[in-house]
Amino acid sequence: MAGGAFVSSEGGRQYEGKVTPFVIITCIVAAMGGLLFGYDLGITGGVTSMEPFLVKFFPNVYKQMKDESGHESQYCKFNNELLTLFTSSLYLAALVASFFASTTTRVLGRKTSMFVGGLFFLVGALLNGFAVNIEMLIIGRLLLGFGVGYCNQSVPVYLSEMAPPKIRGALNMGFQMMITIGILVANLINYATSKMEIGWRYSLGIGAVPAILMCLGSLFLGDTPNSLIERGQHDEARKMLQKIRGTDNIEEEYQDLIDASEVAKKVEHPWRNIKQQKYRPALTFCSFIPFFQQLTGINVIMFYAPVLFKTLGFGDEASLVGAVISGGVNVLATFVSIFTVDKFGRRILFLEGGAQMLICQIAVGVMVAMNFGVTGEGSFTKLEANLLLFFICAYVAAFAWSWGPLGWLVPSEICSLEVRSAGQAINVAVNMLFTFIVAQVFLSMLCHLKFGLFFFFAGFVIIMTIFIALLLPETKGTPIEEMNRVWKAHWFWTKYIPDDAVIGDHDHKASP
Repeated sequence: MAGGAFVSSEGGRQYEGKVTPFVIITCIVAAMGGLLFGYDLGITGGVTSMEPFLVKFFPNVYKQMKDESGHESQYCKFNNELLTLFTSSLYLAALVASFFASTTTRVLGRKTSMFVGGLFFLVGALLNGFAVNIEMLIIGRLLLGFGVGYCNQSVPVYLSEMAPPKIRGALNMGFQMMITIGILVANLINYATSKMEIGWRYSLGIGAVPAILMCLGSLFLGDTPNSLIERGQHDEARKMLQKIRGTDNIEEEYQDLIDASEVAKKVEHPWRNIKQQKYRPALTFCSFIPFFQQLTGINVIMFYAPVLFKTLGFGDEASLVGAVISGGVNVLATFVSIFTVDKFGRRILFLEGGAQMLICQIAVGVMVAMNFGVTGEGSFTKLEANLLLFFICAYVAAFAWSWGPLGWLVPSEICSLEVRSAGQAINVAVNMLFTFIVAQVFLSMLCHLKFGLFFFFAGFVIIMTIFIALLLPETKGTPIEEMNRVWKAHWFWTKYIPDDAVIGDHDHKASP
């Protein structure tokens, strides 16, 4: 093998080097940024179903929930704009933060951006834990949002740049794995604190723990070779590349990173340039994948699992147990994705996950319609409740090995270096915008659409599965710097990619 690189049987260029313990440990530490996001996703629904929390901050919701007069249908028990603002304000802040984080990630590096995110989240968690009024609660949520925005911007990019191409999918999915672990831990903590008068304070305040881990971890991480080159630190970049690849023979990959950085430096306006024709595929997927990810309806389950289970007639304890079970399924199913994404590819997971989610959503919608009808009056037998929980868990599992992790992996790996920070900022911004919208309107939609809500999201699952089937080429095993070759070979995108944008293919032949 000459020069440290060869062309794989899949056509993607493969560099010399092994998977080192250093890169594995580094990626695990970085992926802890997902813990922050996951913990918040999981903790909110449980806290908003705790009576002492509602009595203190949302007394009107508490009265509505306890109303036995029949004025409120089962579907509308939790419908309150201020309560949904408590949940959704975080995602609005994350949306704003993602644009600042884009500049921080590019100018100061990926690890600095992760540290800033951890710091915001730490202060926000402490404010929430000690909150004495609704204003303090919302300010805390906004700071948490800034933390989530910074971490969600920097961590997937960091993981994609550190990981060797052949296991980039698995290592990048560490971020989603940490999100699912965060959700499960939050559900367990909610269950443990639900009987305490101030249990909600512990639930919200414990968010400071993953934030401290993120801050400390980011201090000990090295930055990515891409980021170091981008900021002119070439010697450090060479050393880091040798360290993460476990070999001194890194000249080919190092030179490719230098070349990509030189191209990137000529780009003065990544935000303007990502609108150019040759970046059309990247812009499309950085916009539509996060849009569709939120319209799977997953956050209906993740934000509001205890509230949803309560609405569907589960008791207080049973609703929290249901949330713990679905959270456990979420973690286990993410492992499926980690072990299969680099073997079978991204497309097959997207398509299978879409089909499974569709079946489960229709099943849940039909069951809710048969038991609660339009009036919202009714209940489930124990057998029906268990069957409902099974379909919800099967739905969560499908999301956890498809749209969950791939929603972060694919946008982070398809952008050229010159537009990568802008592409990831768009990914996070669109994700947070629609997370905010879904969080803000879900309880109202449940009240008005009733069981039809599940069919509403099922319709989007059909659309997005067709979108992937037609427009997403397979990207597994392709070095990030060679992604244009994949677009050029695709039936639809080929017309957008000029021939000179496909770098490196003409002079890199397979070694004998």
